[in-house]
Amino acid sequence: MPTQILFIRHGETDWNRIKRIQGHIDIPLADSGIEQARLLGQRFATEAKAGARIDAIYSSDLLRAQQTAQPIADALKLPLQLDAGLRERSYGAFQGYDSDQVAERFPDEYAHWQTRDPGFAPPEGESQRAFYHRVLHALEPIVAAHPGGRIVVVAHGGVLDCAHRFARGLTLDAPRDYALLNTSVNIVDFDDGKATIVSWADVVHLGAAGSADDNLKRVPEPGR
Repeated sequence: MPTQILFIRHGETDWNRIKRIQGHIDIPLADSGIEQARLLGQRFATEAKAGARIDAIYSSDLLRAQQTAQPIADALKLPLQLDAGLRERSYGAFQGYDSDQVAERFPDEYAHWQTRDPGFAPPEGESQRAFYHRVLHALEPIVAAHPGGRIVVVAHGGVLDCAHRFARGLTLDAPRDYALLNTSVNIVDFDDGKATIVSWADVVHLGAAGSADDNLKRVPEPGR
């Protein structure tokens, strides 16, 4: 029986709005993100009353993920388990800037970044390849600890991207053709070392306000 993970991207931050690279910088949720997280918690409470089961909740240890996960944990009366392995990709020296600022300050590195080379790492940061393997290694013990379970993992756009690519067998340099929405619920089954996407980019709890992904066409993508 597969272990089902409900991957959730954190709520909106002020830096999301202005497309500034966050990476490992510990940015809190914006007021809009706090409201998204509240609505998400209400959704899980309603689903639990209808019989939906959640066995555990894991979160990146960065504040924006914790703030998103806590309303779910409160609604379900489950402890929130933090895991630094679920952090967003580290963008090193690029963090704190938007793409135009990166291009101005690091022209050579920016040009390399734009090639989508999975082995490229920003100064003091992680490559996409290293990040991908870090995320998969963080997920392995979670899956192993909950055979046949149903688990919530609250993390970041980059973490969701890694899970999606793993499930579909996409290369790390393949352009993204799927959304990574704030507080979206993205369900993936893990079974015998393989993964299958059950549903993706579900933001029914947000209504029409959660239907757009401003970053969908951004290539390569910033750390969320």
